[in-house]
Amino acid sequence: MSRRDLTTCLVFLFLVVGGGLLVGALNIPDGWYAALDKPPFNPPNWIFGPVWTILYVMIAVAGARTWLRRRNSQALAVWWAQLVLNFLWSPAFFTLHSIAGAMVVLLGMAVAITAFIASTWRHDRVSALLFVPYLAWVAFAGLLNASFFWLN
Repeated sequence: MSRRDLTTCLVFLFLVVGGGLLVGALNIPDGWYAALDKPPFNPPNWIFGPVWTILYVMIAVAGARTWLRRRNSQALAVWWAQLVLNFLWSPAFFTLHSIAGAMVVLLGMAVAITAFIASTWRHDRVSALLFVPYLAWVAFAGLLNASFFWLN
């Protein structure tokens, strides 16, 4: 790995993991969330931090790989779109208390993640595969979000 590649990867890690930590710190679940009726499959709160940290590392690596290989591509455009939507979900849900708004954000995320996988599949299978667990987690989050909407 060249110095340029390493620097790019570190910048993407800082942006994605650091941005995710900042968004999480600024949008902490409060009494409103605690009072929501939750589905029986709702995971314990402690699981979200480790899962998102792992996913953010994978998202960053895929973003750095795409930046280095196909900087002016549709793949990179949808990579940025998914990141913006990712960082919007917590404020929509935890700060604005908008379950429906958060669901719309999640649907957009799922579309952008799927578009990223499709647009990188032939050119960079590693980056595409790095997004598969992310899509699975966002699908699960969508099920949770829809359940919160239904129950509350």
